[in-house]
Amino acid sequence: QVQLVESGGGLVQAGGSLRLSCAASGSILSINRMGWYRQAPGKQRELVAVITSGGNTDYADSVKGRFTISRDNTKNTKYLQMNSLRPEDTAVYYCNAGLRYYSGSYIRTNDYWGQGTQVTVSS
Repeated sequence: QVQLVESGGGLVQAGGSLRLSCAASGSILSINRMGWYRQAPGKQRELVAVITSGGNTDYADSVKGRFTISRDNTKNTKYLQMNSLRPEDTAVYYCNAGLRYYSGSYIRTNDYWGQGTQVTVSS
C-alpha cells in the first residue's frame, strides 16, 4: 500500500522552530514533485513550498527566508524546516507528492496526500 506519512507537528511559541517530515512508503519507484501545503481554519489550502525531483525549490512569499524544504531520496522522505515561526503560520500542514510505484504487475503514477499534521504557534 502506497502512502505518505507525516510527523513533526506540535505547539511552539512564536520565534521557535519545528521540522516536519513526510515519508513515502510502499513499492515506490520514484518520487516527482513534492510539496507542502497548509490550511488554516476558514481559509483555503495554500502551497507553502515545493521541491522538484532535481532539487529545485520554490516558496510562498510569506515563508521565504524562514522555511526550508529538502528531500532525502534514499529514504523517500522530505522535510520542512520551519524557523522564526509566527502565529499566522498556525494551520494543518499537508504533504503532497507525485509517486510512481508498482501496483501488482503494473507501474502506476498518482498524486498522494498525507493525513495532515497540526502546527500551532502561540504568541
